[in-house]
Amino acid sequence: MSFFKTGKPFIIAGPCSAETREQVLQTAEGLAPLGIDMYRAGVWKPRTRPGSFEGNGEQALQWMLEAKQLYNFKYTVEVAEPAHVELALKYGADALWVGARTTVNPFHVQHLADAVKGIDIPVLVKNPVNPDVELWVGAIERFEAAGITNVAAIHRGFSGYNTPVGYRNQPNWPIPIELRRRRPELPIICDPSHISGKRVRIAEVAQKAMDMHFDGLMIETHINPDEAWTDARQQITPAQLGDLLSKLVVRDEFTNDMGVQVQLEYLRQQMDAVDVEILDLLAKRMELSEKVGEIKKTANMTAYQPARWREMIESVTSRCDITGLDKELVIALYEKIHNESIRRQLQILGNAGIEIKK
Repeated sequence: MSFFKTGKPFIIAGPCSAETREQVLQTAEGLAPLGIDMYRAGVWKPRTRPGSFEGNGEQALQWMLEAKQLYNFKYTVEVAEPAHVELALKYGADALWVGARTTVNPFHVQHLADAVKGIDIPVLVKNPVNPDVELWVGAIERFEAAGITNVAAIHRGFSGYNTPVGYRNQPNWPIPIELRRRRPELPIICDPSHISGKRVRIAEVAQKAMDMHFDGLMIETHINPDEAWTDARQQITPAQLGDLLSKLVVRDEFTNDMGVQVQLEYLRQQMDAVDVEILDLLAKRMELSEKVGEIKKTANMTAYQPARWREMIESVTSRCDITGLDKELVIALYEKIHNESIRRQLQILGNAGIEIKK
């Protein structure tokens, strides 16, 4: 059995950042009764802008090792450079994880894969910041090619334009679903903290991951989240984590031998995830339509432009031969989308009562 497949959800918990020795040890003490599988903390913190707290480096690794020894924890840290790998191993790290900003760069991933070649240590690979399953798979394969036998994926959501309300990163569930389709044996861990960005939604996202038959969760946990030096809003206390885990519904793993109802539920969960993505994209399209309406108003242009409508229909129907979708269905769908776009633009233009005929 894989290191990350234990027959129950594999739980990784700990603070976003290792801030002080006291914070690391107190959080570990709070987590000890919960029986988590692995302790985590950011030791090196890649920040968007200079001048922010960027981690305590080697000193923090000493605190993590102390927590491991005191509370009999395995622990993991993020690595972004070969030097990080060397130090993490020096201080007894039991697993390494690769962050989303590193996964996006194959050169960096290869440097890390070279650094762990010949070393028996589990590696977790977060999805790249952009929704590209090929990049994700490629990073995983680089570690496997280096001889790492225990590799897992971490789904932490994707950066993108106009992320849905209530999320920090777009869940984009079809991406990990596609990863699971391609690599059914690969463990997938969900990171609800980074997907939600707010502690009030962590339980909801965690349950969704369980419903999608993910293999575990990585949840940022801090002894005093409101005072956290990084990502305060998306961390919970050990007590809150214990409450979340006690209410988590863990469903049976899907196999071809299970009953029809279980198979249907598995497929319906995937359909629900796709439906959410469709609605989010539709909302973004309407927002773009309104921006187009503002430009048309400034330029004194009409809302309905026949040439643009014909161009759009030709574009979307041309993909029907590739996707296998029925052209009449697609045209009917886009007529409704187009009508709603025109309605919104007419409101902006001040002509909400005019009906457009094609």
